Amino acid sequence: MPDITSSLNIPVRGAGAGPDVLALGEPLVELSADSDGALENSVGFALGFGGDTSNAVVAARRSGASAGYLTRVGDDAFGRLLLDLWEREGVDTSGVVREPGGETGLYFITRHKAEGHRFTYRRARSAASRLRPADVPPTALARARLLHVSGITQAVSASACDTAFHAMRAARAAGTLVSYDPNHRDALWPRERARATILHSVSLADIVLPSLEEGRLVTGEDRPEAVVEAFARRGPDVVALKMGDKGVLLSERGLLTHIPAHRVGAVDATGAGDTFDGAFAARLLAGDSVPEAARYAVVAAALTTTGHGAVGPIPTREAVERARSAAA
Repeated sequence: MPDITSSLNIPVRGAGAGPDVLALGEPLVELSADSDGALENSVGFALGFGGDTSNAVVAARRSGASAGYLTRVGDDAFGRLLLDLWEREGVDTSGVVREPGGETGLYFITRHKAEGHRFTYRRARSAASRLRPADVPPTALARARLLHVSGITQAVSASACDTAFHAMRAARAAGTLVSYDPNHRDALWPRERARATILHSVSLADIVLPSLEEGRLVTGEDRPEAVVEAFARRGPDVVALKMGDKGVLLSERGLLTHIPAHRVGAVDATGAGDTFDGAFAARLLAGDSVPEAARYAVVAAALTTTGHGAVGPIPTREAVERARSAAA
């Protein structure tokens, strides 16, 4: 099997360089109902945090990588809460724009016995939806080792989509790896526009991290092997197809490897895929092979599902290694 450090050409940065993982996207504040039922009948809410790329950089940090974030937040209380979160986690916020008078996006989680979780978003006028290419410092992309982008960022607005493409192209030109998670949400944009945007983004990425459901939607294929191969033909060196309790199917330059799921007592799958993305990137940049990084990330993602909310249950590297040792 080829060595991932050579097959991916992972950049080595000198002292004083930027973070290992730099993500671009839309952060959100999470309000989770403390009882089952409809949102309008909820009395209390637990405060948390979300946003897929923000979740990913927190996961990368807790798995040992340095990380930074590029986004816009409002100068409201919710924006300050997010800045406090990233400071606590050790995420570099020098690329975060504080927008005067801006609003930070929110989402509410309610739980229903018959339907499971339901998400309600308030993000239409969020500061992050006004991301623009000028918000992306070229030096930040050149100093980072890996840029992580998602389809949700591309879906929230035309300017955010332009910013994502600008960042991906600039990162490639600078020799920085590009990691891309389609993270498709039907409610955010028309399916055909989403499909075209995602497929073009895949052609700009070194690492692609789709779920099986969105992979089927985007490629038109059904079998996991065919889905992975359809993505791989577009150019990325690594495709990691996330299949929930069926594990992950990897393609590393055409070589397929199946990574089994890690069994846990799951209570909330929110953010599990984001945790996989961040943990996978952290371990690749630490020198692990693609399969070894995926084995680690599968356990990290599984542990995330054992608690409620997107950020709180994201495990540390020590917790992941304990779980791996216990399962061995």
